[in-house]
Amino acid sequence: MPDDLRAFEDRIGYAFRNAELLERALTHPSLLAEGTGTHNQRLEFLGDSVLALILAEQLFKLFPGEREGHLARARSALAKGEYLAGIARKLGLESVLRLSEQEEKAGGRERTSSLEDALEAVVAAVYLDSDFQTARRVVLPWYGDLQALTEHLLSDDNPKGRLQELIQGTSPDTPIAYELVHSEGPDHAKTFIMELRIGGKVSGMGQGRSKKDAEENAAREALEKLGRE
Repeated sequence: MPDDLRAFEDRIGYAFRNAELLERALTHPSLLAEGTGTHNQRLEFLGDSVLALILAEQLFKLFPGEREGHLARARSALAKGEYLAGIARKLGLESVLRLSEQEEKAGGRERTSSLEDALEAVVAAVYLDSDFQTARRVVLPWYGDLQALTEHLLSDDNPKGRLQELIQGTSPDTPIAYELVHSEGPDHAKTFIMELRIGGKVSGMGQGRSKKDAEENAAREALEKLGRE
């Protein structure tokens, strides 16, 4: 195994028995056109579900008095594309991501959707190389103090609502509109880019794996510009 992948294993806290699984998890679909064989989309599909179960189980234990809706919002916040991409960057995943030359030039190594997909693929690779208990043991430390993190994320879980309240408080007649600018990727893994206009002026842009996520990220950017984040 190359030294950079061994260093990545150290960072994620897991040593693979089957190195091919790790290599596949880190292979972007753009390389398929260059004839390199399998890429990480199938692993990403599985990893999404494995990660969801790891988080659901842990949240169920951490918040015994909370209702289903609260737990669902917590899991969603912890599995958002932007947040997963942030974890991927902390682990240095972008440095070992395998891309086509064209995708590299297009900035694919820093693309949120690419990092999110690859991180989920790594989760699946760990699971397939071991078992669910091991995957859980490996993944949870990536989040740190999950209880404190969850409480922090949920306090910031409604940027669209906070933006609406802010604008209504200062300019109640000012319209707020979200518009789809672009979408890309296969149907099961699309990335959406939404534009936020306040009073007809572009005030934020957001990207996400759903229109809702993209709108929320656009609202966050607008709040940052307004000095409220």
